[in-house]
Amino acid sequence: MKSTALTRIPVGVVVERRKAKSVWADVLWRPVSVFAGTPEAVPWTPLVADDDVTLFYAGEAVIELHRTETTNYRDNLASGAPSLWVNMRPTTSGHPYEVLAVTADPSEGEAFTDAGSNLIEAVPMPPEIAGIVDRFIATHHVERPFVKRRRDQKTTVPRDPTERAGDE
Repeated sequence: MKSTALTRIPVGVVVERRKAKSVWADVLWRPVSVFAGTPEAVPWTPLVADDDVTLFYAGEAVIELHRTETTNYRDNLASGAPSLWVNMRPTTSGHPYEVLAVTADPSEGEAFTDAGSNLIEAVPMPPEIAGIVDRFIATHHVERPFVKRRRDQKTTVPRDPTERAGDE
């Protein structure tokens, strides 16, 4: 399937592995940041480590910007704390997770949560990515008036439960 994205932003994802304070889990994983561009490092390269926390470069993704979603991007930037949503899927072999997607669209980020076992986290949007998104909005945004749909009057709900729809 061909993407309809007008702009594609390559990004790298950083995840944190933290020692858990729980009897049910040894470690906790969560995406903590996204940066513009992709490094030469291979995925799952350790970046910083101490006794309780290790940061890893988890891999790359591409943020796709679509003309039809500019209102959502604009609302995200206007929120005062613009975010990117990272979607990671657990793997059965090798590394614990794989990066599936990163988005600047809050609606898409919320939709990611429908996949029950995936790791979804909102992280701060870096200023350089916010600038790209802002320029995209300036170039492609078109105000669309809200149009309330009207119901077809021929398929009304009966007032009396003993009546059938359409009986007049």
